[in-house]
Amino acid sequence: MSFDDSSKMKSKIKITPPASFAAGAKGVQVALKHAIDEMGPVKAMKALAKLNQEKGFDCPGCAWPDPDDKRSLFAEYCENGAKAVAEEATNKRTGPDFFADHSIASLQSWSDYELGKSGRLTHPLYKAPGASHYVELSWSKAFDTIARNLNALKDPNEAVFYTSGRSSNEAAFLWGLFARAFGTNNMPDCSNMCHESSGVALSQTLGIGKGSVVLDDFKHADVIIVAGQNPGTNHPRMLSALQECKLKGGKVITINPLEEAGLKRFKNPQKPMDYFTQGTSITDVFLQVKINQDLSLVKAILMALLKMHREGWATFDLDFIKQSTEGYEALVNHLDQCDYDQLIAQSGVSKEEVQKAVELLAPANKIICCWAMGLTQHHNAVDTIKQFVNLLLLKGSVGIKGGGTCPVRGHSNVQGDRTVGIMHHVSPQLNASLKEVFNIQAPEETGLDVVASIQAMYEKKAKVFVALGGNLLSAVSDTHYAQAAFEQCALTVSIATKLNRSHLACGNESLILPTLGRSEKDVKNGKKRLVTVENSMGKVHASSGHLTPASKLLMSEPEIVGSIAAATLGEGHQVAWKELGQDYAKIRASISRVIKGFEAYNQRIMKDGFYLPNNARERDFSKLPNGRAQFTVSSSTGIELNEDEFLLMTIRSHDQFNTTIYGMHDRYRGVYNSRDVIFMNRADMSEYGLSKLDQIGLVSTYDGVERKVHGFYVVPYDIPRQNLAGYFPELNPLIPINQTAEQSNTPISKSVKVKVLLP
Repeated sequence: MSFDDSSKMKSKIKITPPASFAAGAKGVQVALKHAIDEMGPVKAMKALAKLNQEKGFDCPGCAWPDPDDKRSLFAEYCENGAKAVAEEATNKRTGPDFFADHSIASLQSWSDYELGKSGRLTHPLYKAPGASHYVELSWSKAFDTIARNLNALKDPNEAVFYTSGRSSNEAAFLWGLFARAFGTNNMPDCSNMCHESSGVALSQTLGIGKGSVVLDDFKHADVIIVAGQNPGTNHPRMLSALQECKLKGGKVITINPLEEAGLKRFKNPQKPMDYFTQGTSITDVFLQVKINQDLSLVKAILMALLKMHREGWATFDLDFIKQSTEGYEALVNHLDQCDYDQLIAQSGVSKEEVQKAVELLAPANKIICCWAMGLTQHHNAVDTIKQFVNLLLLKGSVGIKGGGTCPVRGHSNVQGDRTVGIMHHVSPQLNASLKEVFNIQAPEETGLDVVASIQAMYEKKAKVFVALGGNLLSAVSDTHYAQAAFEQCALTVSIATKLNRSHLACGNESLILPTLGRSEKDVKNGKKRLVTVENSMGKVHASSGHLTPASKLLMSEPEIVGSIAAATLGEGHQVAWKELGQDYAKIRASISRVIKGFEAYNQRIMKDGFYLPNNARERDFSKLPNGRAQFTVSSSTGIELNEDEFLLMTIRSHDQFNTTIYGMHDRYRGVYNSRDVIFMNRADMSEYGLSKLDQIGLVSTYDGVERKVHGFYVVPYDIPRQNLAGYFPELNPLIPINQTAEQSNTPISKSVKVKVLLP
């Protein structure tokens, strides 16, 4: 960017004070404007009227649950949910003419926002070896191309089958069945980049990799801890549950390096009185922890509670600890060896604020711990989450009404995909069931997760990449390395609704296969079909689109998967792939035979869905050593910085969901017309001689490799010293592909050591 271009850009950027509340009339206004701009007024109202309604379609955004009881028309969605539907159901189209006019190289220079705004994909597309453009081709030729490349591999493990979090249970189950029948467990999914750390920590401590609470628990909680999460932007409907807790006398403790608008105050769009009042104050105690010091903070809280327990306060649930847990004495001994003052200093939170939180927690036993990427994307993520579990176990807050774990899942069916078999790990139980039901001998060696898949592609050990949705290139760390990895492949394939950056990192051959969106009618032979999803709290329910498809050439995800499998494995295979792909009821009948908890699947989804079994919710820890929940001792600490180093965390703007960019504003944080910004403490800015909107670069150095970004504007913000924040995917090039969380292998997107580069 030239100096003149930089000056012009700087003049367009507008910085205002951060918002003091979330939602309200402004949220409704923005949501409706976005929907109408993309879909037109009639289509927008039709879509929003069916969003998250019974016999309607599930929001393609986050996985926050719908109420089990009455649902209000035009009210069971949020601003970002409306934006997600508008992006999917847009009237814009990206057909063969578009790709004739734009080469792949020219499209690579477009921003993620510009790519997303190009419109819905309408035709199957193919890039031939050496070609500069995508061109239209038939579905049959597309399937033949995939089959030819897969069958040419010397080893099934040279193929990678990626899954995004928005695929239905039906599509995901068939995808996993095909991958295993082909002979590989290389099934990376978006969970590898987000809540894999949660799954590992919870499985080892409570015996299940999911949360234990349901939505109704929020109204009964004494205290809700929200850690490493920004629900006002990423899960806005969660604010209604927090508001209900507050109105019933509950308290909220927020732990985060940034004070986010949604956790300050909430004006509920469903409550008319909130439009004329200040709404509801959400956070009672805000603990502004330093990046990657949540573990130190929670340990300090545990030490303070232990001190009160020894002084005679009824702080711990000793009956629960004795009857249902293991490792209590080891934890207490470890805490006795810790230095409270040192933990407080490391956390960056004052003793006074920590004590306020302790005073809320001490008498409470109905405690819910909620968290998201702010806890899961660090080197010590698994150990950190286990400390929150320690707190719940000490308080007897697992398996009771109003208490438990709540990892808040990001994408609408990321949890369901994992439940029905999308995982790179080996499950002996699942393999045995697949053998019994389908006579498939599933592979018994661990497959590749996201990071390992990118590395294998880069090293040419994996040669065919097929994605069931998603935008992996923009989501994964080390962008330039990842792009080079895709370009090493013989074939890259993406099943998608809209153009994204992953489609421009092409293998020798490349395919884009357009599919139906969640909001669209899925009709076969005159009969409407429905799919199912699992929300963040373990409930499975139906989803049925109501809008006319964007193109007559679109094919549903299950049909695409069935057709790929039939072309690859042959029509004479023991699994009737095409038949299964077309008949979702048969897929569900198969799931009910293979996976525990889905019995009578087809019958139960016709009512209002059903909750899957959850052992932690029932205080059943029989899967764990000695049949007990596990306390954890961890000596892990936060990251130490040199004087000239900062710790950077990547975040989302309010005009964004995952890698989808809805607009160029972040109104809750007061940033308009740019995403190329770095949030920085004012004292740090002064030390570096920086003023608002000065341009800087950042460099990370791991294993002797420098990774740099340039042209970012400094925004003064209330963030701890030596901490920085900025948006992903723009800052992903700084995150090394080989720097991941211990045990979960999740990228360290929330704690990257960097140095500031001055002009």
